[in-house]
Amino acid sequence: MGYVFLLCAITAEVIATSLLKSTHGFTKLWPTLAVLVGYGLSFIALSQVVKSVPVGVAYAVWSGLGTAAIVAIGAVFLGEPLTVVKVVGIGLIVAGVVILNVGGAAAH
Repeated sequence: MGYVFLLCAITAEVIATSLLKSTHGFTKLWPTLAVLVGYGLSFIALSQVVKSVPVGVAYAVWSGLGTAAIVAIGAVFLGEPLTVVKVVGIGLIVAGVVILNVGGAAAH
């Protein structure tokens, strides 16, 4: 069940982060409220995750996959360039998440 909450936390965080630009520096009410609700839901879900998943693993997966998703959304929907450096960076983040998960599973 922890990983279901983790998927919810990542989804809420990615949606909130994707909407940040539309807040225009938190001067637009509805996008700002959507961002705050998204981050709030993300942290609520993350607090449930750490009941059954080690906090280091949970945070690594949450932040790593969220970062990878935001880079992809930026490239596909926001016209941001997807450079070799970005791809390598995301690959390193994903590798780190995998290593933490394998290491975390081996320690139990």
